[in-house]
Amino acid sequence: MKATLTVLGSGTSMGVPTIGCSCVVCHSSDPHDRRTRPSVLLQFGGKVVLIDTTPDFREQAIREHITQVDAVLYTHTHADHILGIDDLRPLSYHRDGKIPLYARPDAAEFIRNMFRYIFDADYKFGGLARLELKPVDGPFDLFGHNFEPIPVIHGETEIFGYRFGSAAYLTDFSEIPEPSFARLQNLDVLFLDGLRHKPHPTHSTVENSIRIADRLGAKRVFFTHICHDLPHEATNASLPPHVRLSYDGMKLEFEI
Repeated sequence: MKATLTVLGSGTSMGVPTIGCSCVVCHSSDPHDRRTRPSVLLQFGGKVVLIDTTPDFREQAIREHITQVDAVLYTHTHADHILGIDDLRPLSYHRDGKIPLYARPDAAEFIRNMFRYIFDADYKFGGLARLELKPVDGPFDLFGHNFEPIPVIHGETEIFGYRFGSAAYLTDFSEIPEPSFARLQNLDVLFLDGLRHKPHPTHSTVENSIRIADRLGAKRVFFTHICHDLPHEATNASLPPHVRLSYDGMKLEFEI
């Protein structure tokens, strides 16, 4: 089955432009250099699956005319990946049942505690998002298709990327454990953390992610979680032909 992936956001945790920054990329007139916080949307068989709810989710949803979300997958619990959770409210009102949220068991518990007003409160006036946490630690079926969590290391913390059909989405990692490489074979589309050229303790560099892309041999590779060190056009010109920076609003098809 064909699925469509939409890049909702391709930026780093502070977004691009970054508040108070006077650099060339933050003041660029190229719309590809405007990067909201990192997230993607998957559409297949009439279903819509979101990966992460960023602080920019409201803006992203309005921009992409999102009217439906049937499930959310969380990679980890950093602010730039979860703080848009309350903006699921209007989407949760116009459906049968609660929106399921899939996350590592530790991440699900963190989200429950941080947003206790959603999950544990009894607010008689309504107005709360209708959400249900579903901890996962292995492959699971979602609307008839296999979704596989892929463990990656983000600094000193293990978090999840996800594989779905011929595509995989790995954001926010500094290292990919050896067992995870075996789960990433025969990919058409691969998203990798590509923060910048300069080393970072919790993120992959452009050069490291190119090496990972070469090892895995995916046909199409896109970098995400991109900071303001990387101008879109100039960086793409320096990358291998099958590797590109993703950008907000980018759409592509793949087999799920």
